[in-house]
Amino acid sequence: MNDFFQFETEVQRCALLERAKRVAISALQQYNLRWVEIEFIGISDTITYQVKTNLDETYLLRIHSHRRRSNEIDLELQFLDALIIAGIKVPTSITTPSGLRLLTIVTDNGFRSPHVTVMRWVDGVHAHERLTEDQAYQVGALIARLHEVALGFESSSDLRRPVWGMNSYREALAKLERYAGTFLSEVSWSLYQLAAEKVLSQLEHMNADDCNYGLIHADLHLGNVVFEGGIPHPIDFGRCGYGFYLYDLAAVMLSLDPKQRFKVLQGYESVRKLDSDYIQSLECFFIMIMMENYSHHASNPRETESLKSEQIYALAYIREYLHGRPFLLTVVKPLEKDDVPISS
Repeated sequence: MNDFFQFETEVQRCALLERAKRVAISALQQYNLRWVEIEFIGISDTITYQVKTNLDETYLLRIHSHRRRSNEIDLELQFLDALIIAGIKVPTSITTPSGLRLLTIVTDNGFRSPHVTVMRWVDGVHAHERLTEDQAYQVGALIARLHEVALGFESSSDLRRPVWGMNSYREALAKLERYAGTFLSEVSWSLYQLAAEKVLSQLEHMNADDCNYGLIHADLHLGNVVFEGGIPHPIDFGRCGYGFYLYDLAAVMLSLDPKQRFKVLQGYESVRKLDSDYIQSLECFFIMIMMENYSHHASNPRETESLKSEQIYALAYIREYLHGRPFLLTVVKPLEKDDVPISS
């Protein structure tokens, strides 16, 4: 049986989008939504569509990769329910007339039937790099509130728990190694490997407890935060799993400058206090997530030039990290282009 998500080539991508559109329409019929418009958003670990109805309602339809099992999706939906109860605005799932929140839709012969969920759309706009210091503070407070809910969260069943830690990082590194040559020289890749060894060593010595480890968003970059009237709302919990709470903080900091990062930390500590020696661990997760992101995008030829252009920044951070110099709250100058070895 072939994986539903096949898009390594442009031909496969086009065929996938055709299959996906048929699956999306079939799912909408089961939800009995009187939709008038369906717009493709993108492909990642899910295929997403924005759906509008004749009642001016907007929804998000997600077709899930087989890598996300049904019980993992159920865990995400339960956590979203808990966040709503706590007063945090997040996407929430809708049910079919028969009470189902997760559908399995039959697709073309020879392909696995994918899972589908439909969520209520969360209104808001993205700030991206234009994040103000006040918005950064609010984002930090929001992340702390997510973790406060996670502290008391208990799933209603014994669900398989996705974990973001040493094993998932090793998997990402294995994929990154396969594609590193597309955007990294041998010299640059050797620096990545040294940094990866240091990350794994730090992870091995981190002690998880109820205060620093639990259910996390796990993909909380600025693209997954929208602002409504100055208030941030988290979206896209599709990678939700278990890990260190600092992982979420590091994810949102990748695209911020030092002043904004400091404000995020201030906002977080207005709700939850951090350990006195958290900076080194936070910088470890920063490098870890940066590499995981490159691993995720490296297999897409459309991303290659962008990945190459980012290395003046990535290698500068890796250099500071390997030398043991704090970099998160200080300005790190990007390398000169002439100092970055070009991949062959």
